[in-house]
Amino acid sequence: MTIDQFNFAGKKAFVRVDFNVPLDENFNITDDTRMRAALPTLKKIVADGGSIIIGSHLGRPKGVTDKYSLKHILKHLEELLGTPVQFASDCVSEEAAAKAAALGAGEVLLLENLRFYAEEEGKPRGLADDATDEEKAAAKKAVKESQKEFTKKLASYADCYVNDAFGTAHRAHASTALIAQYFDKDHKMFGYLMEKEVKAVDKVLNDIHRPFTAIMGGSKVSSKIEIIENLLNKVDNLIITGGMTYTFTKALGGKIGLSICEDDKQDLALELIQKAKDKGVNLVLATDAKIADSFSNDANTQFCKVNEIPDGWEGLDIGPESEKIFADVIKSSKTILWNGPTGVFEFENFTHGSRAVGEAIVEATKNGAFSLVGGGDSVACVNKFGLAGGVSYVSTGGGALLEAIEGKVLPGIAAINE
Repeated sequence: MTIDQFNFAGKKAFVRVDFNVPLDENFNITDDTRMRAALPTLKKIVADGGSIIIGSHLGRPKGVTDKYSLKHILKHLEELLGTPVQFASDCVSEEAAAKAAALGAGEVLLLENLRFYAEEEGKPRGLADDATDEEKAAAKKAVKESQKEFTKKLASYADCYVNDAFGTAHRAHASTALIAQYFDKDHKMFGYLMEKEVKAVDKVLNDIHRPFTAIMGGSKVSSKIEIIENLLNKVDNLIITGGMTYTFTKALGGKIGLSICEDDKQDLALELIQKAKDKGVNLVLATDAKIADSFSNDANTQFCKVNEIPDGWEGLDIGPESEKIFADVIKSSKTILWNGPTGVFEFENFTHGSRAVGEAIVEATKNGAFSLVGGGDSVACVNKFGLAGGVSYVSTGGGALLEAIEGKVLPGIAAINE
């Protein structure tokens, strides 16, 4: 069932959203992108004459704490929706059940942070550091058993279920994967945002127009190994950049000064280089770097060969030669995936490489390429540089997108498709 096919008139919909938005010290929302992204789904339900029970998490609380209360976003949600929103101060209380039951057409109820309950994630909390394996197993079993009741309670509020939280789709949580089991296939569906995310990921991985180029940044090879290995089966070009550059460079015998490096992953880097050769993949590494004499925006800087970084200096971005090499590969591509900046883009003096990559992707997109940008830092890049409107799709999912790229089945998606 798709959301467009479903008529919500007279129906109560439990909508799982991702309102995990950043708040400042005064609880002001500093970026409401995720809230605005859910509006088409919420407004469709209201327009149909349905009512909405909204579930979300905020932060990583280990119990009830005011800092992570969703009451802080209530006023802004009302402004975005243009309608009053009720609030239940406990997501599975009698108050929540009563307010959900009393909802009329077009009315909206926001539940308190689902993660105030350990049952949402299904992980025990408060275990002593010296807890025995038996105690850990017993605590886990207890949470799993109470998780069923927690999930059943949430499901009881509604006639149908809508998952519009791609950012949590890789977690088998109560409100994402488990709750869907309480609704038949005609009464559970993706929201508009989730639909777009699923289609974008499917297009970049399964509807490939070649050449296909993936740009993988990040500081650690170890955190991207499964993604890189899966991509080597799909791409024509794989650009490895960011902090990972220096592990590869050192493995190839280069001098990297104080640059970030996983010394225990050099053999792995060489294996990946060989795998790329064996599969006919063009593995592209930086040839030069913008280096600094300290990890600071105000550091002294210079450009040098990436494998000739002097002692006491570290690479914080790619250099102009690498920018041109990367851009030429990107501009000749028809499918592009970008995850991870080329350097420490948080420092203004080390943004140039990431901006150059972003601009090349925008140019390729103008020329007919399909481009998907995902992962928190890459999304922050395209937003910072004002390039988001020039790429095909910007994913809201960090971990979820990465696991999808790894080729994993995401529990939140599987639960709707079952």
